[in-house]
Amino acid sequence: MKRRFFVKTSLLSTSLGAIIPMVDKAAVKDIAKHSKQVFYELRVYTFKNQEQEKITEDYFEKAAIPALNRLGSKHIGVFKELKPGDQIKLFVIIPFVSIEDFVQADDKLLNDAVYTAAGSAYLNADAAAPAYERIESSLLKAFLHMPVIVPPEKKPRIFELRRYESPTEMAGKKKIEMFNEKGEIDIFKRTGLIPVFFGETIIGPLRPNLTYMLTFNDMAAHDANWKSFGSDPEWKKIRSVPEYADAKIVSHITSTFLMPAECSQV
Repeated sequence: MKRRFFVKTSLLSTSLGAIIPMVDKAAVKDIAKHSKQVFYELRVYTFKNQEQEKITEDYFEKAAIPALNRLGSKHIGVFKELKPGDQIKLFVIIPFVSIEDFVQADDKLLNDAVYTAAGSAYLNADAAAPAYERIESSLLKAFLHMPVIVPPEKKPRIFELRRYESPTEMAGKKKIEMFNEKGEIDIFKRTGLIPVFFGETIIGPLRPNLTYMLTFNDMAAHDANWKSFGSDPEWKKIRSVPEYADAKIVSHITSTFLMPAECSQV
């Protein structure tokens, strides 16, 4: 049994080899412990003003992130839009080692006196002055080929959150197959598209869909690396297969550019 775990861990470590120079070194040891797919809660907060945004950011910095870390959820990402629209939004990605951890998290948090005290302004906000307008929440299952979140090296950077909607459940599975079995994630890494996480939405709006996050030094690197990916011979070979044509398995793509909040662990 120990040998089998060692082999799985070695394979995972090898698959991370191409991106380890660009990730947070302190996270690598923690990442290598996991050989199964984790789950993610992806939250999108909407605010009507900056006061709400500050209350919620303070909540994550002082209460939610420390408490979730104590429960075993590591590498929690908190992001703002690079170019905000009409509504102020905050994007949060929370990894959970198991579905049970996700289900039990709220009850455990509310039984944590340190958490409830530190998060009081957010948790006890009055209906006349709420901490946010709404939360849109989705539950994602990590891809087999990238089973855990991989935080990048801490330095100034931007992130791209992409959602691919599919016309049917079968089409959605085909797109996931391209990333996993057909090597699209490996091509990403080779062409400079540094992945942070990949997840299939199992509960949430606009299903069927998959969501993933990439990171770049800046927009110039974003444009250059996507161009490199688009011209890659292996990618051209995969996309030329009729069953993998975007027109057949992808109905809509949403791309959102983000920057990390000060409290973000990603």
